[in-house]
Amino acid sequence: MRDKLKFAAVLAAVYVLIAGIIAVLAGLVWADLKPEERLLAAQVLDERVGGIVVFGFFLPFFLGFLINHLFRRYISAPSQLAEEIQLIVSANPDHRATPRGSAELRKVVRLVNELADSRQALQRDVEARIREASRDLEAEKNRLAALMSELAQSVVVCNIEGRILLYNARARQLLTQPVDKQSGAATRSLVGLGRSIFGILDRNLITHALENVHDRLTRGNMAPVASFVTTTPAGQLIRVQMAPVVSAVEQGRPEDMAKAASAPEITGFVLILENITRTIEMGSRRDALMQTLTEGTRASLANIRAAVEMMLSFPDMDREGHNRFIGIIGEEAAKLSTALNRTVTEFADSLKTQWPLEDMRGADLIAAAQRRIEQKLGLQTKTENVDESLWLKVDSYSLIQAFTYLASRLRDEFGVREVRFGLESAGRLAHLDIVWTGAPIGTETTMSWQTEPMNLGGEASPLSLKDVIERHDGELWYQIEKPRHREYFRLAVPVTHPEEVAWTVPVTGESRPEYYDFDLFHQAGQNPELDQRLLSELTYTVFDTETTGLDPSEGDEIISIGAVRLVNGRLLEHEVFEQLVDPRRSLSAQSIKIHGIQPEMLAGQPAIDQVLPAFHRFCEDTVLIAHNAAFDMRFLQMKEGPTGIRFTQPVLDTLLLSAVIHPHLNQHKLEAIAERLGINVIGRHTALGDAMVTGEVFLKMIPLLAGMGIRTLGEAREAAQKTFYARIEY
Repeated sequence: MRDKLKFAAVLAAVYVLIAGIIAVLAGLVWADLKPEERLLAAQVLDERVGGIVVFGFFLPFFLGFLINHLFRRYISAPSQLAEEIQLIVSANPDHRATPRGSAELRKVVRLVNELADSRQALQRDVEARIREASRDLEAEKNRLAALMSELAQSVVVCNIEGRILLYNARARQLLTQPVDKQSGAATRSLVGLGRSIFGILDRNLITHALENVHDRLTRGNMAPVASFVTTTPAGQLIRVQMAPVVSAVEQGRPEDMAKAASAPEITGFVLILENITRTIEMGSRRDALMQTLTEGTRASLANIRAAVEMMLSFPDMDREGHNRFIGIIGEEAAKLSTALNRTVTEFADSLKTQWPLEDMRGADLIAAAQRRIEQKLGLQTKTENVDESLWLKVDSYSLIQAFTYLASRLRDEFGVREVRFGLESAGRLAHLDIVWTGAPIGTETTMSWQTEPMNLGGEASPLSLKDVIERHDGELWYQIEKPRHREYFRLAVPVTHPEEVAWTVPVTGESRPEYYDFDLFHQAGQNPELDQRLLSELTYTVFDTETTGLDPSEGDEIISIGAVRLVNGRLLEHEVFEQLVDPRRSLSAQSIKIHGIQPEMLAGQPAIDQVLPAFHRFCEDTVLIAHNAAFDMRFLQMKEGPTGIRFTQPVLDTLLLSAVIHPHLNQHKLEAIAERLGINVIGRHTALGDAMVTGEVFLKMIPLLAGMGIRTLGEAREAAQKTFYARIEY
């Protein structure tokens, strides 16, 4: 419309210029006429004034028709041709330009279509040759994908920022959110390409393991493995083994290669997950059985033994005494039998679950504790008499928490400003000391420190210091060294002699195609400066809703939400969200005709306040995309008050982006856009079906926007806000 106004303004200016020239010439001629000639001219004009008025009345209509004809022929037609050519080049090679405009322009259109046919034939020929050349490579990839999918272990690969690059089916099954029995919401997998592993596993545990791996790499161990134990969202106990993905050493100067080889850069990590819940339970039950049998049978066995010894010592014992001892043996045997039967059914209720420990060099444990205390508390730390050769069997995460907790209590309650660590051998045990100088600590204080839950800087732990010590089968005591005016806590823990096992499996290859995307290794993490990020780099959630009607402010409700994720330029068909919602109100006949959802299909489905939290978790850390997003977002915004769920991430609207890309075309419905871009429309007017189509449309739009100089999220949002459709409100 603006181009047409500009064109009309130019023509009007030309018209005014010509009219002005004619008026000036007429004025000059009029000035040169003699009085009698002027009188004659006035009479002539007066006789023809009717014709002049008629001409002046119809002149604007003629000019308007002329302007519209010239605009469509010489301005609009070339602009539409340019948009169609861009569509052919960037998004839909099957599209062909429509002949319009002048005869010369129609010839250009025919040549453009012929050129597009030649280009498409060449592209198909090249693609066929590429497919033929890569057939063997594809077969290898498929074999590797099949192997990955059949692994008994759960495998997850992440980049250094914790974004998931690969996972297999076992990991998807293990890391699954359990069914909410109250809401009835379906079971949902928590893993997904581009999603953060920190939303599934404890960030502190992973960070701590990465620090241990980095330290071992720095010391020259090129195949370090760290491990820890945690729980899944379903409450299962899992052992996690972490191996680093290091950057390749590129060819170059020898000194640069030597430096890279000595301290390789960690670009990601591999997590191998093992469900050890059953193993731990079985081990705990076995240990409990042994303890119960030992404690429950000792007394009975002692009585039986005493009775037998008495009978052997006095062979001439009278029958009454002999029968009495026989009765004692029978009674104790019955007690022993009863105890055994009771143990078989009840022994597991009285003992705690064991916790697997990892082998770790004591010096590395102390170094990690020093870093933690200095960073968290600002205390100075030093070492003294540390035996570098000692290895300990520990849960390093909880033990470092315990050291930091002790240091914080010493700082806050006794003003200690420096602590020292020592480590020395004591036979099968190692003495790990935390030493300071200051006022003595009372016995009641040390006991309370051991039994209270550890709380450090807002990080609360359900464990107490005593729990941590018991977990390590160790002992902790407080001691004063009077000659040197020092005090220390000494922890005695078992030593171990681990076998160094090299990590021989190379961290390369691929899983099933829908479960991996290694290009994410090179992408930056999500951050508040999303507007500066390229559209091709972001992770998106494309969603759609079906509703009872079109007016959320009048009580219409959501009855279905469907969503799919876009990661690294791919639509992940297996990573979807689809949920029917009970609107707690009736459906209009008109809406049923559109979406086909019958009232009986919604009976027993969860309400919106139960569905929105799950949908919010699905789309967190992503940019939202919808077609006519103002409509869907209005329904979500109406639920912010009742549910407390707010969707604050950026939103892109394919309706507005279509108006940006094709400003000279009038059709911006989803079906019309999909047809222009060569996308098959399947499953329309279902929430997930519409989300799938919208996602494919957006992927086709990215190169079209780039051709217009719109490459970042901020540029796309700014361009969309300038369109006419951005003014629509619900």
